[in-house]
Amino acid sequence: MRQTGQMAKSKKNKSSDYSVADALRVPQGPVRVEDFAPGATPAYPGKGKDDAPDQMAEMAPELSDLQERLYAAGRDNEQAPRLLLMLQGLDTSGKGGVIRHAVGMVDPQGIDLTAFKVPTAEERAHHYLWRIRKALPGPGMIGIFDRSHYEDVLVVRVDELVAAEEIPKRFDEINAFEAELADQGITMIKCFLNVSRDEQKERLLERLADPEKYWKYNPGDVDVRNKWADYMDAYSDVLTRCNTEIAPWYVIPADKKWYRNWAVARLMVEHLRALDLGWPAADFDVESEIAQVNAS
Repeated sequence: MRQTGQMAKSKKNKSSDYSVADALRVPQGPVRVEDFAPGATPAYPGKGKDDAPDQMAEMAPELSDLQERLYAAGRDNEQAPRLLLMLQGLDTSGKGGVIRHAVGMVDPQGIDLTAFKVPTAEERAHHYLWRIRKALPGPGMIGIFDRSHYEDVLVVRVDELVAAEEIPKRFDEINAFEAELADQGITMIKCFLNVSRDEQKERLLERLADPEKYWKYNPGDVDVRNKWADYMDAYSDVLTRCNTEIAPWYVIPADKKWYRNWAVARLMVEHLRALDLGWPAADFDVESEIAQVNAS
């Protein structure tokens, strides 16, 4: 999991022989963002970028099937499990790309997507977890958080929007909150999209070089970039302090977009598999309904 591990060559194993979750899960104990290699491709079973489309296409039917089973389980069952994918990362790390290319492989009617922006006046009038609770996925749904409650121990820390002594208290509060979510049947996949400083610079310059990408550029991105070291410190503490057994962190190397998208999709497959969902049984007499349809 440390940098040397994430830089190791991928093993060409069959999909059933490896676990991306194991390869990307943050180890227990103190860690630093610098421990993880943004350009690595751990557990990738293919050769590289050229076969990434084939790897995604191969995974798509299973991911779609698993998501449909989850959605079906929640149709008439308030106790059905739920999946919550949280995407954290600095600008250009690829949260939108993951949503388009990985989450985009499943039926959108089974997705609840929330992009958390700067809190509104109404949201600021409440506890910081208030808006998070409102956005939690319902039974059988996959919730996608583009940013999350972790902004309240990242941005607020770097920009000194709360007192320094408040941050450790929020770590404990977030851990308790996520334990509560797990008790409610929500499986959490917390992904830190780890882009390098050099790669971020290239992506920002690409946006400025193409008029069709100007809309993606925000001059404020440079202000955040100039606080890189502070953000790395803040993320390092998040990965250390909020990395629990029921809600672990996964560091996704994000310098290679094709790997980033594949890795998150694969994490979704592995977590949905673990739910071991079948199809809901009919709550009607099947033979009788067949007869009525034939007679209609």
